[in-house]
Amino acid sequence: MRHISPYRVLSLVAVLAAGAYGGVAWTRAALGAKPSSTASWFAPYVDTTATPTYPFQSAVANPARQSILGFVVAQTRASCTPSWGGAYTLAQADQELQLGTRIAQLGQNGAGAIVSFGGQANTPLEVACRTTGSLVRAYASVVDRYDLHTVDLDVEGAALADPAANRRDAAAVRSLQLAARRRHRELAVWLTLPVEPDGLQRNGLEVLDAMLAARVELAGLNAMSMDFSSPPPPGTSMLGLVEDSLDSADAQLAAAFQRAGVRSSPARAWHQLGTTVMIGQNDESGERFTTADATGLVAFARRVGLERISMWSLNRDSQCGSVFSETGVSSNVCSGTPQSSLQFSHIFARLAGVAPAVSAGGRFTTLPPQPDTNPANAPFPLWSADEPYPQGYKVVQDGEIYQAQWYNSNQDPSAQLQTGATGPWLLIGPVLPSDHAPRIPTLLPGTYPTWSSSATYRGGQRVMLDGLGYVAKWDNEGASPAGAATDPAASPWRPLFTIPGEPAQ
Repeated sequence: MRHISPYRVLSLVAVLAAGAYGGVAWTRAALGAKPSSTASWFAPYVDTTATPTYPFQSAVANPARQSILGFVVAQTRASCTPSWGGAYTLAQADQELQLGTRIAQLGQNGAGAIVSFGGQANTPLEVACRTTGSLVRAYASVVDRYDLHTVDLDVEGAALADPAANRRDAAAVRSLQLAARRRHRELAVWLTLPVEPDGLQRNGLEVLDAMLAARVELAGLNAMSMDFSSPPPPGTSMLGLVEDSLDSADAQLAAAFQRAGVRSSPARAWHQLGTTVMIGQNDESGERFTTADATGLVAFARRVGLERISMWSLNRDSQCGSVFSETGVSSNVCSGTPQSSLQFSHIFARLAGVAPAVSAGGRFTTLPPQPDTNPANAPFPLWSADEPYPQGYKVVQDGEIYQAQWYNSNQDPSAQLQTGATGPWLLIGPVLPSDHAPRIPTLLPGTYPTWSSSATYRGGQRVMLDGLGYVAKWDNEGASPAGAATDPAASPWRPLFTIPGEPAQ
């Protein structure tokens, strides 16, 4: 992983010192992003920290050309330290979720990652960070770590009603963009705000105006067309309300650009507007976005030139119930509406465009020419044809990390990858240059008696071998605890430690 350098921090703070209204040449015409020359594009949101972990890095599980990973928030309410969902630091997410590796694999697939800051839950960084400089550093640590070219700012909930935080947010984002420009890079910024059928409400308009007043160059406005205050009238669908919300937001976006001194019009604003729908059952009763609505929205996007469509979420793109559809279910792992697996994704993926920052900036994560194949850097055990692997076990083979999808033995992960067949292994992604072999903590001498081949052990007794602890599953004599690694079912010993890569017990 790359880490932000002191030089980069100082350069960002220096940009802040230039002030929001001077120091760097910036024309009013640059405030609005250039209309995209690409076709409309699809980018699903992924609930990155949800259980079970969704394999967004797999082209089979994710047909989109770009994905939005949410959400980066403050580690605690009073902390200006970025975290994933308040549950993982950036380092913990790389270690426990292999997030950096999965983003790298997404890049190897020719797709891209967009990170979303904020969201409905937890404390957003712009609220937790009390100064613009500290907020810049928090944002930069994430942008730099994942080599991001596009970010999404999801402002909702209590953050909408915090003008000071939103002004701080706007100033910090402008500084990030100016610092990126000084390095001849691009940082595209999407602003995500909730809407009603009549468009943005007053607090949302204030957030939009604050961004433009700070001269943030917006790639676009993403309207959260979901969870409306009133369900669709009887005999109508969610599609009508979604289209109404976008018609209204389009006019509001054009007017906001004009207030900021940017030439715009409703026809131009469509190319700087996106929408996010909640597929299936929304959080509000009576609101259900169906696959027919999705098909209609794709036609609408093509007709008006809508820049992007997103959905909440890729984790939910399956039918509730294994045989018969369960409708009206509000779940984070299924849609609550009749559908086939990934049907919403495949409908929206008919929009074949690519987010401009992906096409202009290339892959989001810069990788070495070949994956790191040095065993000393392997973060998990090297795959062996002689060992059985239960579901969830992670291994390294030829510089790639794999996870067992079900119990298997003597099933070569790399052979599965070469044939493209579905098998027992899921490709997580490449071993990164920053990875290294983990160490299993050893026990202090004398913690348990040292195992002896001549002793008889009763079930429940604990011993040590090579500094590691074991507990006897049944009475035994002469059976080395080391055998638990090669044949855990037959071994009379259970390890009292976890090998990196093993599934949680």
